[in-house]
Amino acid sequence: MRLLFAAAIFAISLTASAQSNFSGQINAKAALLVDANTGKVLYKKNDTVQRPVASTQKLLTALIVAESGNLDKPVTITLSDTQCEPFKLYVKPGQTYTRRQLLHALLIRSSNDVARALARDNAGSQEAFARKMNQRMRELGGMSSNFINPNGLPASGQYSTARDMARVARMAYRHPALRQIMRTPLYNFRFSDGRVVPLRNTNRLLRTYTFCNGMKTGYTNLAGHCLISSGTANGRDVIAVVLGSTKGVVAQESAKLLAHGLRLTPTAVNQMRIASN
Repeated sequence: MRLLFAAAIFAISLTASAQSNFSGQINAKAALLVDANTGKVLYKKNDTVQRPVASTQKLLTALIVAESGNLDKPVTITLSDTQCEPFKLYVKPGQTYTRRQLLHALLIRSSNDVARALARDNAGSQEAFARKMNQRMRELGGMSSNFINPNGLPASGQYSTARDMARVARMAYRHPALRQIMRTPLYNFRFSDGRVVPLRNTNRLLRTYTFCNGMKTGYTNLAGHCLISSGTANGRDVIAVVLGSTKGVVAQESAKLLAHGLRLTPTAVNQMRIASN
């Protein structure tokens, strides 16, 4: 098992590099652009500064759940799962859903109650799952994070860094089930009573450019607007982490970073814009 842990750390290690001639300006509090395959750092700004990362930490929640397997196992919702602030899916105690369904709601709609349900199902309690989050982050080589809950809602002593979240993102990018979910723009969630509700992906970048293929949004007053995005083009795969930005600007700066990493010209970027988003 320890050999597997060591391999995981090596797999998501990030290698230093120059700023790769990036000429754009990033106003976000912290940012990091990495090659998703090699871990080479293509751009960085305050990437080791500890700060809240809001719902982007649901990537780690999803990774732990997905790595545990058996995604078609049913999960019965309890009252404790629902006891959190919005943004929620409003699942009800006694309802049953598969882990796979809940992962879709977690990553596409960013539902906080769903995060609690998955955490409890996986570890028995929110506190036990937080310990798993911290352990998994250490295994990934991230030594500058501390997680208190599975959904990123404000909590004293909860923080991460752009660099640590890039480690999580790289591993999530390699997981086939997560990668398929994160790139889904619209998912029809079927409630236990038969109702079907379309869940629109909160990642506006995914709905704007064809070169973007997923990842996770986040926002709280303290964290600001956050976005971890991934892109692929020209045989390249890159991941951009943007933390502490503002509404609207977070998508623009993320797109700018992805385009730089993918070596897309302004003309190419415009041609890859989706007509309706």
